[in-house]
Amino acid sequence: MNDAARSLATVAEAEALAEKLGRVRAGIGRVIFGQDQVIEQVLVAILSGGHALLVGVPGLGKTKLVDTLGTVLGLDARRVQFTPDLMPADILGSEVLEEGEGGRRAFRFLPGPIFCQLLMADEINRASPRTQSALLQAMQEQRVAVAGTLHPLPVPFHVLATQNPIEQEGTYPLPEAQLDRFLLEVDVPYPDLAAERAMLLATTGSRDVKPEAAMTTAELLAAQALIRRIPVGEKVLDAILALVRGARPEGTSNEMVRRVLAWGPGPRAAQALMLASRARAVLDGRLAPSIDDVRALAEPVLRHRMALSFSARADGIRLSDVIRTLAEELG
Repeated sequence: MNDAARSLATVAEAEALAEKLGRVRAGIGRVIFGQDQVIEQVLVAILSGGHALLVGVPGLGKTKLVDTLGTVLGLDARRVQFTPDLMPADILGSEVLEEGEGGRRAFRFLPGPIFCQLLMADEINRASPRTQSALLQAMQEQRVAVAGTLHPLPVPFHVLATQNPIEQEGTYPLPEAQLDRFLLEVDVPYPDLAAERAMLLATTGSRDVKPEAAMTTAELLAAQALIRRIPVGEKVLDAILALVRGARPEGTSNEMVRRVLAWGPGPRAAQALMLASRARAVLDGRLAPSIDDVRALAEPVLRHRMALSFSARADGIRLSDVIRTLAEELG
């Protein structure tokens, strides 16, 4: 197949995928009300093959969203409630000693709940650093090590973790290395009036709307492979590099950045922007990402990969405002 034929095939696949993703969004929208941007960003993370951290107060439907995504995307979804006493074996699984015929003993591995395709890590910051580190290996390597043996995780494997930004007593802040493994940090706001009204009418009656499958696992894997083949123009590539490199106080001439940021994003942020921009374009029915996609994804990609200086925090400067300023400067 020559280059022209491959390009035509990619265009046809992208158009078919955009139509299918429209059904996916409609299926989620029948159950989740007033969170269009949240749904978009979570789908972008999954289509990019990554993980997402959902930050919002309790009662905004984060658990319902993950459960609905599992059904609509045809994934095996499980939920783990993280607590301070949760041990790595409670998530990964453990080996048990069994006695067989003739009294012969052998160890058998019992997989934990992490052996699924979509894991909801509820209140992930309530787990101890030891348990968080076990999850970190799974997120990065798509496998876990138990008693010196590596066990591959199902394909695809995605973690959608939640974090309560208000209640911080008894929590363990996620280390920067683990935060960097989340492709996006998704801010989950309160719904607007119209959405909350629709939610009340739909969820307090005698009938409960159930989500329906709109994709299969094989179709999702094909979609993730297609996202990586979507072309990215030089201007978009330059914008991604300008945004990420411009947010590093050590190497920028921007006086505002050097004054307010303690540290900036690493190369993984640029990789995340590249993949997420492609996914957002296809999700919107376009065949190539634009600089507008980079601007729209700047906050969820960068917010958890950089930090304000002490003086900036004391002055009440917000990280979102800094990222928004840098994104607006893109050509």
